[in-house]
Amino acid sequence: MSSHSKSSLKDGLAALKKEDYRTAKIILEDVAARDDDTNESLQAQVGLVVAYSRSGEIEMAIAVCESLEKSSNSQVQQWAENSLKQLKKKYPTYKNKKPYSTGFVAFESPEDEIDRIEKLESEFPSITTPTRTPPPPPPPPLFSNSKANTSTVKEPPVQTKKKPRGGEIVPVSQANSSSNSKANSQIPNINSNIHWRLGGRAKVWQPLPKPKFTKSIRLPLLGIGTFVALFWIVRALLQLVMQLINNILVALPFLEPIQFLYNDPTYLVLGIFLVILAVSPWLLDWLLCKFYEKKELSRETLKTYSHESVRVLQRYCQPRGWSLPKLGILPLAAPVAFTVGHLPRTARIIVSQGLLEQLEDDEIAAIIASQLGQIGRVNCAVMSVMLSVTIPIYKLYQLISQLGDNISNRIGGTVVGIIANGIYGIWYLLTATGLWLSRNRVFLSDKIGAEVTGNPNALIRGLLKIAIATASDIAKKKQTPWQLESLNLLIPVGHEQSLWLGSIAANTTFESLLMWDYLNPYRQWFTATNSHPLMGTRLQKLCKLARYWHVEPEVYLENQQSLKVKRESFLLQIAPYLGILAGAASALLFRLAWQALFALNLINLKWIYDDWQFVTGFMLIGFSIGILIRMNSLFANIETKNVQKSESIAELLTNPTALPIDSTPVELSGKLLGHRGSSNYLAQDLIIQVGNILVKLHHVSWLGQSVNPQDFIGKTVSVTGWLRRGATPWVDIQTLKTQSGKLVNSPHPIWSTILTVAAFAWGAYIVLTG
Repeated sequence: MSSHSKSSLKDGLAALKKEDYRTAKIILEDVAARDDDTNESLQAQVGLVVAYSRSGEIEMAIAVCESLEKSSNSQVQQWAENSLKQLKKKYPTYKNKKPYSTGFVAFESPEDEIDRIEKLESEFPSITTPTRTPPPPPPPPLFSNSKANTSTVKEPPVQTKKKPRGGEIVPVSQANSSSNSKANSQIPNINSNIHWRLGGRAKVWQPLPKPKFTKSIRLPLLGIGTFVALFWIVRALLQLVMQLINNILVALPFLEPIQFLYNDPTYLVLGIFLVILAVSPWLLDWLLCKFYEKKELSRETLKTYSHESVRVLQRYCQPRGWSLPKLGILPLAAPVAFTVGHLPRTARIIVSQGLLEQLEDDEIAAIIASQLGQIGRVNCAVMSVMLSVTIPIYKLYQLISQLGDNISNRIGGTVVGIIANGIYGIWYLLTATGLWLSRNRVFLSDKIGAEVTGNPNALIRGLLKIAIATASDIAKKKQTPWQLESLNLLIPVGHEQSLWLGSIAANTTFESLLMWDYLNPYRQWFTATNSHPLMGTRLQKLCKLARYWHVEPEVYLENQQSLKVKRESFLLQIAPYLGILAGAASALLFRLAWQALFALNLINLKWIYDDWQFVTGFMLIGFSIGILIRMNSLFANIETKNVQKSESIAELLTNPTALPIDSTPVELSGKLLGHRGSSNYLAQDLIIQVGNILVKLHHVSWLGQSVNPQDFIGKTVSVTGWLRRGATPWVDIQTLKTQSGKLVNSPHPIWSTILTVAAFAWGAYIVLTG
């Protein structure tokens, strides 16, 4: 038994002694979910009976007792029988609703009970000494990753609802497709493997206080800034293309440059952007209908899935004098919802068929209510422009990629594929301008969704189920659906965030899974390239709203002091950026020093302080030194004695103190997922499926490399590399090996060395030449 496991059980029992039942349940649920130590699991389950009974969760306490009665250990059986008699005597008929306010105490002395639990560790027979090892007892329904038969365990209540026939909203083209395509439109019900507390909703709730003016204008200003950034980059790219065309014409004989291309394109681009802004609702209608098969969704059809959603739409819009927004539906299995439009009367709320089929009535209503919060706001108009600009570019990338795959000549296909991935780079660059806005607008959506419905717990469940169903859809399709990638900025949960979060949810509790998101002190530094905020941060805010309205939250994410993580590790992580700052500071000191020496007629290096370009040189040198300092830690030696296998992946991903610089050496075996062909030249969609867990892979290749990872999509591979835990976990590949023995190397350290040398040489050249 690992020291980590012992510490967890000890901490859980200590919290139980202090009557901190929430903390005790979080820790003991996680310990009991492990099946690597039967004794420890039994002790944790016994502790959970006490914690559940004292916090009023009588049904869960009885369910755990009934499972412990099946244990092969006589002492545990006797304890469970006695406890069950006490519980049923006090509550002969228990209901699904948890009586939080009863103050019921199932046992006479809490200290005596905890002492008995701790003594069980020495009294339990060892699971390794008997000649015949008894099977572990079936765990309670809370522990989703147990392999025991749960048919004898009393299950908690499950939400059910009658679903309308799928044909009512499936587009005609979908209905006429093959049976395989039809199957892909129905997501498997993976929620049966996960326990939901089914937290209630506020019966009467007060409106949330309005934010201060300085806080309320942040999002509109950020929206305007995003619009300017998008405009500036489009203008810069257009100007670059215009100059490139004229330079080519000048270089060719008998041709003259086009004088028009020498003009400043600022007003042209600005005019195009204003036109797009004005027509974006109708332009997006056309784009979504043509490329995404969007259909109209009537209120009557929505009501068959979620009666509350229609009431929410009316309750929010009618007092404001708005007409109800137009509703649309996409034939996607993954749950999707987003809002477009620049005015309340031009707003459209788009949902996917997967959202309606996967979520419950109140969860659908909470998601739709969160989308209402975007209507009539600056950020919604800006995102509509963003989508109008980026969708055609993404579709062009897809079209050229398919063209490259259809070219039989290898060189020609490679050239076309490179062009396609260059267009993908342009799409990625334009999309990156909206990342900051996308992360911040989500908090407003969540707040309004909870306030309109009075049901933050439904929104919590909805967001988690979206992540789970999205991961399931990616695993089922064996690649990231292009619709999710192209719409990523607007959907409730990012597809990369869903990748690991949704796939690992059945292996542990949500509280353990999300600890990194709200307890790691450096977590916010790693969200710069993420399209969505950390899920733990979002759910913690929603839990706070639930408590504000005196409702028990769906998950227990308490406001705790951040964990202690070595500052040296974080400083090493950001060493290249600290090097840039140190380089700039050094340049200023050198300028002052040379200027003083020149004034004293001691040395004449006037060019250093006459031309500020030398500062760039010092910053490049500092950047290269920073990369060099952290390189050994970033790419630690991978040896047999320190490598972690596939069985440890769940524990590694849930470590709340990990940082990317920790560089855990891993060797993972699983199926390789992702896009095939030239659309994946940049390895932008590489995923390994280890059991049910999906992990993002990062790969860099040599130019002209004949064998690439995308050649083995769909096959079982073994990946050796470095696991990095950031806002989205990933593995930097060192080697990828197939079962047939083919090997792909990913020279991350070599490319880092090349970058270091290039940055240093460039910086030195600038400093020396002035």
